[in-house]
Amino acid sequence: MYSIVAVCTGNICRSPMAEFALRRAFEAAGLGERVRIDSAGVSDEELGNPVDPRAGDLLRREGLDASAHSAQVFDPARFADRDLVLALDVVHWRRLRALAPDAPTAAKVRLLREFDPAVAGSEHSELGIYDPWYGGAEDFETTYGMIAAAVPGVVRAVAEELDAAVPGAGRAHDAGHA
Repeated sequence: MYSIVAVCTGNICRSPMAEFALRRAFEAAGLGERVRIDSAGVSDEELGNPVDPRAGDLLRREGLDASAHSAQVFDPARFADRDLVLALDVVHWRRLRALAPDAPTAAKVRLLREFDPAVAGSEHSELGIYDPWYGGAEDFETTYGMIAAAVPGVVRAVAEELDAAVPGAGRAHDAGHA
């Protein structure tokens, strides 16, 4: 099973929005049984708390139920069983790479927006998704829009990796029907 964790600061806004959006997208792509997604924060400040009510409202409007979410802290031991660690902001990316025990593990850490083709040519430092917690509902909408724009790219990249790991499955198999 391919395993992804989305990571932000407290695990109550950005990373749960990414987790639920990714989960739905992998289900829609027929990969829900092959990809596991969860989320965490780099801080223990929100440990055990539910998703921020504004993020919860937005997710409900999107048809996603985050009511069972409980904020977790990213434990560096999670690197061992994660294939992809998606940082939501540059500060998270730096922190996670610093926690990685070696270069191959650090390479698992990517910024979520690296997968958004609309910002592909942007500087790495410009690929963060700002924290909507300090703003209003419109900030959560903007943040979710940035997350949603990157989700298809994540699904494509993971599907390609899974195809490489499972000969004759998925995209490679479909190419014969083109």
